Amino acid sequence: MVYICERATQECTMSDDFKIFIVEDDVWYGEVIEYHLSLNPDVRVKKFTNGKDFLKSLDEEPNLVTLDYSLPDMSGQEVLKRIKEYNPEIPVVIISGQEDIGTAIKLLKDGAYDYIIKDDETKDRIWNVIKNIREKEELKEEISQLKSQIVQKYDFTKTIIGNSSPMKRVFNLLQKAISSNITVSITGETGTGKEVVAKAIHYNSPRAKKPFVAVNITAIPSELIESELFGHEKGSFTGAISRRIGKFEEATGGTLFLDEIGEMDINMQSKLLRVLQEKELTRVGGSGVIKLNCRILVATHRDLAEEVRKGNFREDLYYRLLGLPIALPALRERGNDILLLAKHFIDEYCKENDLPKLTLTTAAQNKMLKYPWPGNIRELKAVIELSCVMTDTDVIDDDHISFNSTGSIDTLLQAEMPLRDYTNKIVRYFLDKYNNDVVTVAKKLNIGKSTIYRMLQEDVI
Repeated sequence: MVYICERATQECTMSDDFKIFIVEDDVWYGEVIEYHLSLNPDVRVKKFTNGKDFLKSLDEEPNLVTLDYSLPDMSGQEVLKRIKEYNPEIPVVIISGQEDIGTAIKLLKDGAYDYIIKDDETKDRIWNVIKNIREKEELKEEISQLKSQIVQKYDFTKTIIGNSSPMKRVFNLLQKAISSNITVSITGETGTGKEVVAKAIHYNSPRAKKPFVAVNITAIPSELIESELFGHEKGSFTGAISRRIGKFEEATGGTLFLDEIGEMDINMQSKLLRVLQEKELTRVGGSGVIKLNCRILVATHRDLAEEVRKGNFREDLYYRLLGLPIALPALRERGNDILLLAKHFIDEYCKENDLPKLTLTTAAQNKMLKYPWPGNIRELKAVIELSCVMTDTDVIDDDHISFNSTGSIDTLLQAEMPLRDYTNKIVRYFLDKYNNDVVTVAKKLNIGKSTIYRMLQEDVI
């Protein structure tokens, strides 16, 4: 639909009814404004000639109020104050017969949307105000829809894939984390999906429509971490050319996710502890105290209890952050979840690149199940995407699966398996590395070819 304006050049898109309250003691002038606004069928106008009658109807929630500054029973400033006390989101346009800059500035500071002088251009300026308000409402609605989509995107029952026993325990803990406001500490090897879990907690909690602010401690130089978290005032240090709010303030009402918390400098740990205990902070170079209202989630690939024993992490901060611990299992501990995740990544890649559906052969599946995945889910995703590129058919076979792991022997040892299983995995690793060339692998490992053939025949590698 289109605004019907007296100016032939003005057209403004508008959808739902727009409710305007006109508060004007000059009956004739009020009727003139009502007439011009009512030319558009989408606008509903209601007139009041005094402040008291208007305030009695405020619960009808107008989309806009045009307010005469000089009313017979109340001042425009007093009415504006009462409107803002009732609902600060209602836009109020002051209409005055006097061009008083000082009064206009004060009213704008008190929350008026605009200050308009009564003249021949008044009705056109009101139309511009309506247009701007509608555009802002549409933007808010769009943001609300996007936030709703994000919530759906991070529905952990859909985004965190797995049916294994370790993952069922994780899902159970996630339900507890979502239904409370407790601090959550997420641990797991690199690539296990700690930030995905953090987002799932936030976007399924009552704080979902407020900010999710993620901070990777390792990505910030130690000398800047305090300013990054707590903010700073202008001139507080060289380069502080303006005030900046920190991540704690950015996360007001929402969630602050501190990733790789185990890497934080010991001196910064004491400052963080104080902020968490007092639930308030002071910006760097400032003196004002800022109250905090955000949920804290932390993650680390380190064993923080061991770091406490080594003296690298404060014990009091450790207990402050521990909260509800969620330990994410390594991918090698999740059995057939590897295949579920692989299928998910295949489907995702094919959809994004407009490719036909691809499937994994049995040989490819077996190869993936035998691999230790030191890079976890992140490595699996990279391997799958490469395999989708390498195949020339509608299937992904074992020769399309290439491992280029940078994992160390420490990663392999974390599995704590029998020596025979370690041997099998080591032989399998070298067979993959040298394209199943048994002769070369036998030379590299200084074992007999018959040993490798036997292991292949027994299907243990």
